[in-house]
Amino acid sequence: MIATGVKSMLGLSIASSPKGIPDGNSLSNRRSVGVFRACVSMDGSQTLSHNKNGSIPEIKSINGHTGQKQGPLSTVGNSTNIKWHECPVEKVDRQRLLDQKGCVIWVTGLSGSGKSTLACALNQMLYQKGKLCYILDGDNVRHGLNRDLSFKAEDRAENIRRVGEVAKLFADAGIICIASLISPYRRDRDTCRTLLPEGDFIEVFMDVPLEVCEARDPKGLYKLARAGKIKGFTGIDDPYEAPLNCEILSFFASISYLTYVLVFCHVKIALGHEGSGTSPTEMAEKVVGYLEHKGYLQA
Repeated sequence: MIATGVKSMLGLSIASSPKGIPDGNSLSNRRSVGVFRACVSMDGSQTLSHNKNGSIPEIKSINGHTGQKQGPLSTVGNSTNIKWHECPVEKVDRQRLLDQKGCVIWVTGLSGSGKSTLACALNQMLYQKGKLCYILDGDNVRHGLNRDLSFKAEDRAENIRRVGEVAKLFADAGIICIASLISPYRRDRDTCRTLLPEGDFIEVFMDVPLEVCEARDPKGLYKLARAGKIKGFTGIDDPYEAPLNCEILSFFASISYLTYVLVFCHVKIALGHEGSGTSPTEMAEKVVGYLEHKGYLQA
């Protein structure tokens, strides 16, 4: 059973051990998850230790090759002689532990379009439902992970690549990851989509006109860009490429435009927008509804 203190820290409500996870009191339960006493040796093969009663526990196969050495060494990018090491505890086990399914909610749009506002409202709503999620905010990741990157096109691409890879790890851990970034280039967002299984990348487009975002200008960045003090600013002297196949659209437009987007751009759900009378909480509720419908809020 998960310790009470840990449950409180995570904001989870778990009354008992998840189905199939041993609680330490029943020896037979140890067989249901596979192997808690099995380990993977450095060459990729599996070794075993006996249970207290002398029996050998069941082994969960790794990529369908139980007890066999994995494939040869690989070269990925500039990394040579590397090998993927598997573990008996897999994504499905972590999801069962959290009673949710990991995914990435990618919120994109111009500066001032309300990305962070929606992300925080969604994060709070999921927390209140006992679901574990984490926000990767565009500004926040540049304080640490991406502090070495500028806003030039090549660095923006690398910025998105890194965030996409981190978001993928969160999803693999069974966590609902909310990535909130301008992410102006369609190719970079689509590349992040390909990192995840089908359906696990949920793109939310904050479709707010430039003039509205510029009027808001919460950080004063548009004013600096117009004065020439910031170069390569999205919407001013650098383009924003709108999604063509986003799952969720937060619209700030006429009904005729909305109908066009829903029919021709493959949007699954349309949100309102705080500037059009819809509150961030109401928008977050629709995103949560989407997650519930797709089965992400249960294991």
